[in-house]
Amino acid sequence: MAVTAQHVQELRRKTGAGIMDCKRALAECGGDLEQASMLLRKQGAARADARLSRETSEGVISSYIHAGGKIGVLVEVNCETDFVARTDEFQQLAFNLAMHIAAENPRYLRLEDVPEDVVDKEKEVFRALAESEGKPEKVIDRIVEGRLKKFYSEACLLDQPYVRDDQMTVGDLIKETIGRLGENITVRRFVRYQLGREDEG
Repeated sequence: MAVTAQHVQELRRKTGAGIMDCKRALAECGGDLEQASMLLRKQGAARADARLSRETSEGVISSYIHAGGKIGVLVEVNCETDFVARTDEFQQLAFNLAMHIAAENPRYLRLEDVPEDVVDKEKEVFRALAESEGKPEKVIDRIVEGRLKKFYSEACLLDQPYVRDDQMTVGDLIKETIGRLGENITVRRFVRYQLGREDEG
């Protein structure tokens, strides 16, 4: 199948990748948009992995107010240079992250931030639940690990399914943006306030 300019534009709209990257991906995938999109995502993730150790000392603090002023979020998102921090794509990422936090209310940034006593308590609850369901002893550990993974995907920002595309996690979204912008990006911290609730933030 011949790769047309229309195909390239469509893939660019879908992925945000450069024209030459889109042409190469489409040529490699025989013009298949879905395959080309997946290929670009993988390549972006590989480039992102190579940048993860680079220092991020620039960035923005973005805010989002929701539900008529009843929920508010501040999030600090960092990158390597002030130039990237000022780009529309980086600013949009920071805003989207603030909006996601307002909607999904993560308790922690990443699974490493979950206190050990909280993990132990969750494991205890999941084990007791599996036992009460009459699960065989030999599979209880696997069940506990599976439920713990689900707990992380609900409680930790980077492991949560992204609110605007649940086929990817917030961590995947950040990696994709790293692949496109060519700089490491990190979420440093966030705070979420909900009117009348003191356990937020």
